[in-house]
Amino acid sequence: MWYAIIVGVLIALCSSLLGVTLVLKRFSFIGDGLSHVAFGAMAIATVFKLANTTVLIMPVTIVAAVILLRTGQNTKVKGDAAVAMLSVGALAIGYLVLNKFSSSANVSGDVCSTLFGSTSILTLSKAEVLMCIIMSIVVVLFYCLFYNRIFAVTFDETFTRATGKKTELYNLMIAIITAIIIVIAMNLVGSLLVSALIIFPALSAMRMINSFRGVVIYAAILSVICALLGIIISILASTPVGATIVAIDIVAYFINWVLSVILKRD
Repeated sequence: MWYAIIVGVLIALCSSLLGVTLVLKRFSFIGDGLSHVAFGAMAIATVFKLANTTVLIMPVTIVAAVILLRTGQNTKVKGDAAVAMLSVGALAIGYLVLNKFSSSANVSGDVCSTLFGSTSILTLSKAEVLMCIIMSIVVVLFYCLFYNRIFAVTFDETFTRATGKKTELYNLMIAIITAIIIVIAMNLVGSLLVSALIIFPALSAMRMINSFRGVVIYAAILSVICALLGIIISILASTPVGATIVAIDIVAYFINWVLSVILKRD
């Protein structure tokens, strides 16, 4: 259980940090698309019986993030169309591969646990926890070191480019870090619910706080609290971990929405 709490807190923290930037840049759809790609990669890794499926999932998802970013800048293929093609295609291929080549007797159960999360978060090994800690440190360090650049790219990318800053490089780094977050979050909430960890805390914080730094801090605190509550409630009530955390995030959003209306921040 302690491993689950540690991993859950780290995933929630990392998701909330970049979630604010992704929502403000209207990149939140990338999270949904990459989560479907990660599902397809996991299906293939499962069929080939890889001991560590992350070895395949991580690079495939990162490559997909780069492709989405590059394709989205193409005037012939718009960003939303690129995400739709890649995400739906990966989801369909992943399910097809699992259905036809999986040696498991319970294919439907495997698919559901991958898409919506499973109790595997409660049986994590030390190696999996260590990998999550290392990846989380990378994400937090990236955000802290490049905070000013992320802030500039988020609010005025045109001006930032005009000042000579490499905006395409920073957008690429944001996309890659997002891919890393999605891969490490799949064990917690499943591939279909990953976007909720990115979007809901950020939207909740934006209802209450006006400054960018304040929104990031509030979103991080709220996301961690919701993850802790979700894990504890799921253990006590025997409910799915991922769905419980997302439900808590939804409740937190409505609470913040009501408070913002009362405080006339809307």
